[in-house]
Amino acid sequence: MAGGIGSRFWPLSKSNMPKQFLDILGTGRTFIQQTYDRFTKICPNDNFFIVTSVDYKELVMEQLPELKESQILLEPLRRSTAPCIAYASYKIQKINPKANIIVSSSDHFIQQEDAFLEEIRKGIEFVSKNDALLTLGIQPNRPETGYGYIQIESNRAIESVANLHKVKTFTEKPDIELAKIFIESGEFFWNSGIFIWSLPSILKAFNTHLSSISELFERGSRLYGTSDEIPFLNKTYSECQNISIDYGIMEKATNVYVLCSDFGWSDLGTWGSLYENSIKDNQGNVVTGKNVMLYGAKDCIVNMPNEKLVVLHGLEGYIVVESEETLLVCRKEDEQQIRQFVNDVRMNKGEQYI
Repeated sequence: MAGGIGSRFWPLSKSNMPKQFLDILGTGRTFIQQTYDRFTKICPNDNFFIVTSVDYKELVMEQLPELKESQILLEPLRRSTAPCIAYASYKIQKINPKANIIVSSSDHFIQQEDAFLEEIRKGIEFVSKNDALLTLGIQPNRPETGYGYIQIESNRAIESVANLHKVKTFTEKPDIELAKIFIESGEFFWNSGIFIWSLPSILKAFNTHLSSISELFERGSRLYGTSDEIPFLNKTYSECQNISIDYGIMEKATNVYVLCSDFGWSDLGTWGSLYENSIKDNQGNVVTGKNVMLYGAKDCIVNMPNEKLVVLHGLEGYIVVESEETLLVCRKEDEQQIRQFVNDVRMNKGEQYI
Protein backbone atom coordinates (compact mmCIF):
# COMPACT_ATOMS: atom_id res chain seq x y z
CA MET A 1 0.00 0.00 0.00
CA ALA A 2 1.66 3.21 -1.19
CA GLY A 3 -1.04 5.83 -1.60
CA GLY A 4 -0.73 7.95 1.55
CA ILE A 5 0.57 11.50 1.68
CA GLY A 6 2.47 11.19 4.99
CA SER A 7 1.13 14.45 6.41
CA ARG A 8 2.73 13.89 9.83
CA PHE A 9 6.13 14.13 8.10
CA TRP A 10 5.31 17.55 6.68
CA PRO A 11 6.95 19.69 5.41
CA LEU A 12 9.47 17.17 4.05
CA SER A 13 6.65 14.87 2.92
CA LYS A 14 4.26 16.70 0.59
CA SER A 15 1.42 15.61 -1.65
CA ASN A 16 3.61 15.65 -4.77
CA MET A 17 6.40 13.66 -3.05
CA PRO A 18 5.11 11.77 0.01
CA LYS A 19 7.39 10.04 2.47
CA GLN A 20 7.27 6.55 0.89
CA PHE A 21 9.22 8.00 -2.05
CA LEU A 22 11.83 9.74 0.12
CA ASP A 23 15.17 8.54 1.47
CA ILE A 24 14.59 10.06 4.89
CA LEU A 25 17.02 7.63 6.58
CA GLY A 26 19.88 8.48 4.22
CA THR A 27 20.41 4.86 3.14
CA GLY A 28 20.42 5.49 -0.61
CA ARG A 29 17.03 3.72 -0.96
CA THR A 30 13.61 5.22 -0.40
CA PHE A 31 11.05 3.62 1.92
CA ILE A 32 9.15 1.95 -0.92
CA GLN A 33 12.41 0.63 -2.39
CA GLN A 34 13.47 -0.78 0.98
CA THR A 35 10.07 -2.47 1.39
CA TYR A 36 10.38 -3.99 -2.08
CA ASP A 37 13.94 -5.16 -1.33
CA ARG A 38 12.75 -6.77 1.90
CA PHE A 39 9.96 -8.82 0.32
CA THR A 40 11.97 -9.94 -2.72
CA LYS A 41 13.65 -12.39 -0.34
CA ILE A 42 10.41 -14.38 -0.03
CA CYS A 43 8.18 -13.24 -2.90
CA PRO A 44 8.70 -13.68 -6.67
CA ASN A 45 8.92 -10.41 -8.55
CA ASP A 46 5.79 -11.18 -10.56
CA ASN A 47 3.75 -11.53 -7.37
CA PHE A 48 4.09 -7.90 -6.26
CA PHE A 49 1.25 -5.42 -6.54
CA ILE A 50 1.67 -1.77 -5.57
CA VAL A 51 -1.61 0.00 -4.82
CA THR A 52 -1.13 3.75 -4.99
CA SER A 53 -2.73 6.98 -6.12
CA VAL A 54 -3.00 7.63 -9.83
CA ASP A 55 -0.87 10.72 -9.07
CA TYR A 56 2.11 8.54 -8.08
CA LYS A 57 2.25 6.18 -11.05
CA GLU A 58 5.39 7.77 -12.49
CA LEU A 59 7.12 7.84 -9.10
CA VAL A 60 6.50 4.12 -8.58
CA MET A 61 7.69 3.24 -12.09
CA GLU A 62 10.80 5.36 -11.61
CA GLN A 63 11.69 3.94 -8.21
CA LEU A 64 10.70 0.31 -8.91
CA PRO A 65 11.66 -0.28 -12.55
CA GLU A 66 11.73 -4.03 -11.86
CA LEU A 67 7.91 -4.09 -11.91
CA LYS A 68 5.66 -4.12 -14.94
CA GLU A 69 3.12 -1.35 -15.37
CA SER A 70 0.33 -3.91 -14.86
CA GLN A 71 1.61 -4.49 -11.30
CA ILE A 72 0.88 -0.90 -10.32
CA LEU A 73 -2.77 -0.55 -9.29
CA LEU A 74 -3.92 3.06 -9.46
CA GLU A 75 -6.62 4.44 -7.19
CA PRO A 76 -8.46 7.48 -8.61
CA LEU A 77 -9.46 8.63 -5.10
CA ARG A 78 -8.19 8.02 -1.57
CA ARG A 79 -10.60 5.75 0.25
CA SER A 80 -8.42 4.35 3.10
CA THR A 81 -7.19 0.77 3.34
CA ALA A 82 -10.32 -1.39 2.96
CA PRO A 83 -11.07 -0.39 -0.67
CA CYS A 84 -7.35 -0.57 -1.47
CA ILE A 85 -7.18 -4.16 -0.19
CA ALA A 86 -10.46 -5.12 -1.88
CA TYR A 87 -9.21 -3.84 -5.24
CA ALA A 88 -5.95 -5.78 -4.99
CA SER A 89 -7.74 -8.90 -3.77
CA TYR A 90 -10.12 -9.04 -6.72
CA LYS A 91 -7.21 -8.47 -9.11
CA ILE A 92 -5.33 -11.37 -7.49
CA GLN A 93 -8.41 -13.58 -7.62
CA LYS A 94 -8.25 -13.46 -11.42
CA ILE A 95 -4.67 -14.80 -11.29
CA ASN A 96 -4.82 -17.26 -8.38
CA PRO A 97 -8.08 -17.74 -6.44
CA LYS A 98 -6.23 -19.69 -3.72
CA ALA A 99 -3.42 -17.21 -3.20
CA ASN A 100 -1.90 -16.39 0.17
CA ILE A 101 -1.45 -12.65 0.58
CA ILE A 102 0.79 -10.34 2.59
CA VAL A 103 -0.45 -6.77 2.97
CA SER A 104 2.13 -4.19 4.01
CA SER A 105 2.52 -0.45 3.99
CA SER A 106 5.35 0.86 1.86
CA ASP A 107 6.99 2.96 4.56
CA HIS A 108 7.72 0.75 7.57
CA PHE A 109 11.13 0.55 9.19
CA ILE A 110 12.40 -2.93 10.11
CA GLN A 111 15.69 -3.28 12.00
CA GLN A 112 15.92 -7.08 12.09
CA GLU A 113 14.86 -8.21 8.64
CA ASP A 114 15.72 -11.88 9.08
CA ALA A 115 13.54 -12.12 12.19
CA PHE A 116 10.77 -10.24 10.38
CA LEU A 117 10.83 -12.58 7.39
CA GLU A 118 10.75 -15.60 9.67
CA GLU A 119 7.53 -14.29 11.22
CA ILE A 120 6.10 -13.71 7.74
CA ARG A 121 6.91 -17.29 6.72
CA LYS A 122 5.33 -18.59 9.91
CA GLY A 123 2.23 -16.52 9.25
CA ILE A 124 1.87 -17.69 5.66
CA GLU A 125 2.06 -21.31 6.78
CA PHE A 126 -0.69 -20.71 9.36
CA VAL A 127 -3.16 -18.90 7.08
CA SER A 128 -2.62 -21.43 4.29
CA LYS A 129 -4.09 -24.09 6.59
CA ASN A 130 -6.66 -22.04 8.51
CA ASP A 131 -9.51 -19.64 7.78
CA ALA A 132 -7.78 -16.83 9.63
CA LEU A 133 -7.07 -13.12 9.39
CA LEU A 134 -3.61 -12.60 10.83
CA THR A 135 -1.83 -9.42 11.83
CA LEU A 136 1.64 -8.84 13.25
CA GLY A 137 1.68 -7.35 16.74
CA ILE A 138 4.80 -5.64 18.03
CA GLN A 139 6.11 -5.98 21.59
CA PRO A 140 5.84 -2.41 22.93
CA ASN A 141 8.83 -0.84 24.67
CA ARG A 142 7.17 2.41 25.73
CA PRO A 143 3.65 3.83 26.28
CA GLU A 144 3.31 5.13 22.71
CA THR A 145 0.24 7.25 21.93
CA GLY A 146 0.80 7.32 18.18
CA TYR A 147 0.03 3.63 17.54
CA GLY A 148 -3.06 1.45 17.75
CA TYR A 149 -2.98 -1.51 20.17
CA ILE A 150 -4.05 -5.15 19.99
CA GLN A 151 -5.14 -7.00 23.12
CA ILE A 152 -4.57 -10.74 23.11
CA GLU A 153 -7.27 -13.07 24.39
CA SER A 154 -4.99 -14.84 26.86
CA ASN A 155 -1.33 -15.10 27.76
CA ARG A 156 -1.31 -18.65 26.49
CA ALA A 157 -0.22 -18.97 22.88
CA ILE A 158 -2.03 -21.25 20.45
CA GLU A 159 -0.11 -24.51 20.64
CA SER A 160 0.42 -25.00 16.91
CA VAL A 161 2.38 -21.75 16.49
CA ALA A 162 4.62 -20.12 19.07
CA ASN A 163 3.67 -16.52 19.95
CA LEU A 164 0.34 -16.77 18.07
CA HIS A 165 -2.73 -15.57 19.95
CA LYS A 166 -6.40 -14.95 19.30
CA VAL A 167 -7.22 -11.25 19.27
CA LYS A 168 -9.53 -9.95 21.99
CA THR A 169 -9.79 -6.23 21.14
CA PHE A 170 -8.33 -3.50 18.95
CA THR A 171 -7.86 -0.03 20.44
CA GLU A 172 -7.06 3.09 18.47
CA LYS A 173 -4.37 5.52 19.62
CA PRO A 174 -4.81 5.90 23.41
CA ASP A 175 -3.90 8.83 25.64
CA ILE A 176 -0.70 8.52 27.65
CA GLU A 177 -2.37 7.25 30.84
CA LEU A 178 -4.23 4.48 29.02
CA ALA A 179 -1.07 3.58 27.09
CA LYS A 180 0.76 3.12 30.41
CA ILE A 181 -1.99 0.78 31.63
CA PHE A 182 -1.71 -1.22 28.39
CA ILE A 183 2.05 -1.64 28.84
CA GLU A 184 1.75 -2.69 32.47
CA SER A 185 -0.90 -5.32 31.71
CA GLY A 186 1.33 -7.28 29.33
CA GLU A 187 -1.73 -8.09 27.20
CA PHE A 188 -1.34 -5.36 24.59
CA PHE A 189 0.84 -5.13 21.49
CA TRP A 190 1.31 -2.39 18.92
CA ASN A 191 -0.74 -2.86 15.76
CA SER A 192 1.78 -2.95 12.91
CA GLY A 193 -0.83 -2.84 10.14
CA ILE A 194 0.89 -5.78 8.42
CA PHE A 195 -1.62 -8.49 7.50
CA ILE A 196 -1.43 -12.07 6.23
CA TRP A 197 -4.38 -14.13 4.98
CA SER A 198 -5.57 -16.36 2.19
CA LEU A 199 -7.61 -14.86 -0.61
CA PRO A 200 -10.70 -16.98 0.23
CA SER A 201 -10.52 -15.81 3.86
CA ILE A 202 -10.30 -12.09 3.10
CA LEU A 203 -13.01 -12.21 0.42
CA LYS A 204 -15.26 -14.09 2.85
CA ALA A 205 -14.60 -11.38 5.44
CA PHE A 206 -15.45 -8.62 2.95
CA ASN A 207 -18.68 -10.38 2.02
CA THR A 208 -19.60 -10.70 5.70
CA HIS A 209 -18.54 -7.35 7.12
CA LEU A 210 -18.14 -4.94 4.18
CA SER A 211 -20.51 -6.35 1.60
CA SER A 212 -21.14 -2.94 0.04
CA ILE A 213 -17.44 -2.76 -0.89
CA SER A 214 -17.10 -6.38 -2.02
CA GLU A 215 -20.18 -6.04 -4.24
CA LEU A 216 -18.71 -2.98 -5.92
CA PHE A 217 -15.35 -4.56 -6.72
CA GLU A 218 -16.81 -7.94 -7.65
CA ARG A 219 -18.71 -6.26 -10.46
CA GLY A 220 -15.38 -5.60 -12.16
CA SER A 221 -14.22 -9.21 -12.17
CA ARG A 222 -14.42 -9.45 -15.96
CA LEU A 223 -13.01 -5.95 -16.49
CA TYR A 224 -9.73 -6.17 -14.56
CA GLY A 225 -6.80 -6.19 -16.95
CA THR A 226 -8.88 -4.75 -19.83
CA SER A 227 -9.30 -1.25 -21.24
CA ASP A 228 -12.52 -0.96 -19.21
CA GLU A 229 -10.75 -1.24 -15.85
CA ILE A 230 -9.97 2.47 -15.43
CA PRO A 231 -13.53 3.73 -16.19
CA PHE A 232 -14.85 1.03 -13.87
CA LEU A 233 -12.52 2.13 -11.06
CA ASN A 234 -13.41 5.80 -11.49
CA LYS A 235 -17.07 4.96 -10.98
CA THR A 236 -16.44 2.43 -8.20
CA TYR A 237 -14.24 4.69 -6.09
CA SER A 238 -16.71 7.55 -6.38
CA GLU A 239 -19.34 5.24 -4.81
CA CYS A 240 -17.05 3.46 -2.37
CA GLN A 241 -17.08 3.88 1.40
CA ASN A 242 -14.01 5.51 2.96
CA ILE A 243 -13.05 3.05 5.70
CA SER A 244 -9.96 1.30 7.04
CA ILE A 245 -9.55 -2.47 7.08
CA ASP A 246 -9.20 -2.26 10.88
CA TYR A 247 -12.57 -0.60 11.44
CA GLY A 248 -14.34 -2.41 8.63
CA ILE A 249 -13.19 -5.99 9.19
CA MET A 250 -10.50 -6.66 11.79
CA GLU A 251 -12.48 -5.23 14.72
CA LYS A 252 -15.60 -7.20 13.73
CA ALA A 253 -14.37 -10.59 12.55
CA THR A 254 -14.14 -13.53 14.97
CA ASN A 255 -11.26 -15.30 13.22
CA VAL A 256 -8.58 -12.67 13.87
CA TYR A 257 -5.17 -13.71 15.21
CA VAL A 258 -1.95 -11.91 16.04
CA LEU A 259 1.66 -13.04 15.85
CA CYS A 260 3.34 -11.27 18.77
CA SER A 261 6.73 -10.21 17.45
CA ASP A 262 9.78 -8.13 18.20
CA PHE A 263 11.99 -7.34 15.21
CA GLY A 264 12.69 -3.63 15.60
CA TRP A 265 9.60 -2.27 13.89
CA SER A 266 8.44 1.31 13.48
CA ASP A 267 5.98 2.79 11.04
CA LEU A 268 8.17 5.92 11.07
CA GLY A 269 4.97 7.88 10.78
CA THR A 270 6.21 10.89 12.71
CA TRP A 271 9.32 12.95 13.27
CA GLY A 272 9.37 11.58 16.82
CA SER A 273 9.48 7.98 15.63
CA LEU A 274 12.28 8.89 13.20
CA TYR A 275 14.13 10.48 16.12
CA GLU A 276 13.74 7.32 18.22
CA ASN A 277 15.23 5.17 15.43
CA SER A 278 18.13 7.44 14.44
CA ILE A 279 21.73 7.81 15.58
CA LYS A 280 22.13 10.75 17.97
CA ASP A 281 25.06 12.97 18.86
CA ASN A 282 26.34 13.31 22.43
CA GLN A 283 23.62 15.87 23.18
CA GLY A 284 20.82 13.64 21.90
CA ASN A 285 20.39 15.52 18.61
CA VAL A 286 19.58 13.94 15.23
CA VAL A 287 20.86 16.19 12.44
CA THR A 288 20.49 15.99 8.66
CA GLY A 289 22.25 18.74 6.71
CA LYS A 290 25.91 19.53 6.11
CA ASN A 291 25.80 23.11 7.40
CA VAL A 292 23.91 22.86 10.68
CA MET A 293 25.62 24.40 13.72
CA LEU A 294 24.20 23.72 17.18
CA TYR A 295 24.94 25.63 20.41
CA GLY A 296 23.42 24.37 23.64
CA ALA A 297 20.82 22.36 21.73
CA LYS A 298 19.62 19.06 23.19
CA ASP A 299 17.30 16.24 22.10
CA CYS A 300 16.33 17.92 18.83
CA ILE A 301 15.72 16.54 15.36
CA VAL A 302 16.93 18.90 12.65
CA ASN A 303 16.50 18.30 8.91
CA MET A 304 17.91 20.98 6.61
CA PRO A 305 19.00 21.22 2.97
CA ASN A 306 22.75 20.76 2.59
CA GLU A 307 23.19 24.20 1.02
CA LYS A 308 21.47 25.99 3.92
CA LEU A 309 23.61 27.35 6.77
CA VAL A 310 21.62 26.98 9.98
CA VAL A 311 22.64 28.10 13.47
CA LEU A 312 20.48 26.95 16.38
CA HIS A 313 21.03 28.03 19.98
CA GLY A 314 19.43 26.84 23.20
CA LEU A 315 16.67 24.65 21.77
CA GLU A 316 15.69 21.53 23.69
CA GLY A 317 13.29 18.86 22.43
CA TYR A 318 12.36 20.53 19.13
CA ILE A 319 11.67 19.48 15.55
CA VAL A 320 13.23 21.89 13.04
CA VAL A 321 12.64 21.06 9.37
CA GLU A 322 12.95 23.05 6.18
CA SER A 323 11.73 21.90 2.78
CA GLU A 324 11.67 24.22 -0.23
CA GLU A 325 9.79 27.35 0.89
CA THR A 326 8.50 25.90 4.18
CA LEU A 327 10.02 25.92 7.67
CA LEU A 328 8.56 23.99 10.63
CA VAL A 329 9.65 24.60 14.23
CA CYS A 330 7.64 22.48 16.68
CA ARG A 331 8.17 20.89 20.07
CA LYS A 332 8.58 17.12 19.75
CA GLU A 333 5.96 16.53 22.40
CA ASP A 334 3.42 18.41 20.26
CA GLU A 335 4.11 16.63 16.98
CA GLN A 336 0.59 15.15 16.85
CA GLN A 337 -0.54 18.69 16.02
CA ILE A 338 1.34 18.66 12.71
CA ARG A 339 -1.71 17.28 10.92
CA GLN A 340 -3.69 20.24 12.22
CA PHE A 341 -0.95 22.59 11.03
CA VAL A 342 -1.20 21.02 7.57
CA ASN A 343 -4.97 21.48 7.50
CA ASP A 344 -4.66 25.11 8.60
CA VAL A 345 -1.98 25.84 6.01
CA ARG A 346 -4.15 24.28 3.30
CA MET A 347 -7.12 26.45 4.31
CA ASN A 348 -5.25 29.70 4.84
CA LYS A 349 -2.20 29.59 2.56
CA GLY A 350 -3.07 27.21 -0.26
CA GLU A 351 -2.22 23.81 -1.68
CA GLN A 352 1.22 24.87 -2.94
CA TYR A 353 2.60 24.48 0.57
CA ILE A 354 1.08 21.01 1.04
